[in-house]
Amino acid sequence: MTHLKAGDKAPDFSAKDEQGNTVSLSDYKGKKLVVFFYPKASTPGCTAEACNLNDNYDRFKALGYEILGVSADSAKRQSNFKNKYGFQYPLLADEDKAVIEAFGVWGPKKFMGREYDGIHRTTFVIDEHGVLEDVITKVKTKEHAAQILTE
Repeated sequence: MTHLKAGDKAPDFSAKDEQGNTVSLSDYKGKKLVVFFYPKASTPGCTAEACNLNDNYDRFKALGYEILGVSADSAKRQSNFKNKYGFQYPLLADEDKAVIEAFGVWGPKKFMGREYDGIHRTTFVIDEHGVLEDVITKVKTKEHAAQILTE
């Protein structure tokens, strides 16, 4: 789905988080960043993925990583999702899909025989220079941290 691959420069972005703060790629200059895109807040797969990353948050921090979650949900829905599960990282409310489209994760999907456009669950690992270290398209929601931290 996405045209981005390891070695590419990460797309520059700015979007509001669940509290209305503007978050940009430049805020993470000099830091490693995990940006995970998920279809919809509070759904089973997205909850499993976000909780797995949160459960391993201290490991990510110890290795110098920050984490950002992104979906097209409203700030209110993102805020409810974050508060319900106690996520320690920001969730971007990318309602206009600017970040989603910059990373190329929006497109046709199939679910139960129905076709529709939506977010493809994809994770981008960005190094401290803004270059993609890894692009994970086959996300294992319940063991996603292991996918990121062992590759």
